[in-house]
Amino acid sequence: MFLNIDKQKSNSVALVDSEGNRITYGKLAELLDVVGGQARPHSLVFSLCKNNVGSMVGYLGFVEHGAVPVTLSAGIDDKLLSTLLEIYTPAYIWTPVEEEHRFKFKKVFEIYGYALLKTENELYPMNENLQLCMTTSGTTGSPKLVRYKKGNLEANAKNVADAFGWTENERAICDLGMQYTMGLNVINTHLYVGATALLTTHNLLSREFWDYIKKERGTNFTGVPFSYDILCRLHFEQMDLPDLRTFSQGGGKLTEKRFMQLAEYAQKTGRRFIASFGTTETSARITCLPPELAMTKIGSIGRAIPEGELFLVDENGKELTDTVAEGELCYKGPNVTMGYAVCKKDLMKGDEFNGEYHTGDLARRDVDGCYYITGRLSRFLKLLSYRVSLDQTERLIQQEFNIECACSGTDQRMNIYITDESKKTQVLKFISAKTGIFRNLFKVFVVQEILRNESGKIRYKKMDAEYAGKGASDEHIIS
Repeated sequence: MFLNIDKQKSNSVALVDSEGNRITYGKLAELLDVVGGQARPHSLVFSLCKNNVGSMVGYLGFVEHGAVPVTLSAGIDDKLLSTLLEIYTPAYIWTPVEEEHRFKFKKVFEIYGYALLKTENELYPMNENLQLCMTTSGTTGSPKLVRYKKGNLEANAKNVADAFGWTENERAICDLGMQYTMGLNVINTHLYVGATALLTTHNLLSREFWDYIKKERGTNFTGVPFSYDILCRLHFEQMDLPDLRTFSQGGGKLTEKRFMQLAEYAQKTGRRFIASFGTTETSARITCLPPELAMTKIGSIGRAIPEGELFLVDENGKELTDTVAEGELCYKGPNVTMGYAVCKKDLMKGDEFNGEYHTGDLARRDVDGCYYITGRLSRFLKLLSYRVSLDQTERLIQQEFNIECACSGTDQRMNIYITDESKKTQVLKFISAKTGIFRNLFKVFVVQEILRNESGKIRYKKMDAEYAGKGASDEHIIS
């Protein structure tokens, strides 16, 4: 059975959610057959996800019985949902009952607050190895999907569980949305070892969230950088969390200051802080930094997970074999997906990645074989012929002023977004001095908030469109 669910102790609790549901592994195995059998094999199912039992049994059941879920947020924008429905014409919709009103399709099944709706679309051929599709971002406007093949999810679950040392005794706090690659990976890795996944839809800032994880004795937490910004604002290090033993990070780069803060907290309290890195195209995580190295490898994403291989290439695609090197980060492993789809015909395509993925991230390898993300290949501007990293500029400002910041722009001007009016002049003066570039090539915008998608990643194009005016529509804008 998928993720070895039928091989776990039948009376052990597999899923708990913040809506009061508790499901054992024995019951979950039964539910996979009940729910999965409702959809025809080799059919496409749009799954509108929430972090609860109803959403999970749909995803697991459909995969087990050969249907292909497309995981989407239950709160997906109406326009994007309409576009995706038109492009991919799914045979079914798996939706929270309260979202049924968005569709005019026949309900054929209901359980745990979720309904299966049958559309009037005809079935069409898909690649026999296709198992799952995920969107490449949580933002609106893009119909691009990542195509997962059979074996990707289980390989990643097994190898990440091994790298992190998860056992059946873990009670994982599943805060990140399951439609997001990192969120789904947290759930999969714990189910694979027979642990308990604590699903929650509570906001990290709410009292309900903390009451829930204390009551359910959560043992580990996985967050993106934005999650840790929130935790630190809440002074989580002063909270009474006796069961919480491991903090894990992925989904973007922490500032060195935040990384150090978490590493020091873990060391002082006898906990573990584990940094990691991954992409949707690699079924989430491909690296992890052993917790014992957190204090000596500040900012590192670590080394490859078991069965995986990291390597660097130069601008010509040639592998860099020197021990210490910097280039584009690439990965080989059984968790590399098949490629992309932008229309339903693409779901027939075979494996285009062939087990190897070039991330588009620049990384440095140190003498001990640990890797550090230094930026994105596309996240550079050329101001007065000087190559300037937008990612590095963000980090410099964040670390100097301890404020939220986002940078984008064109080769004519860099746009810098901050949320603190009092720092506007200082930021402009600071970054001009740091780069040695005239101030009139930078524009600082003071905004109410840095716009982010549901996984915490900055929505640069949205920021430009809303705040930078007509200049943001330039086709060469880098975001």
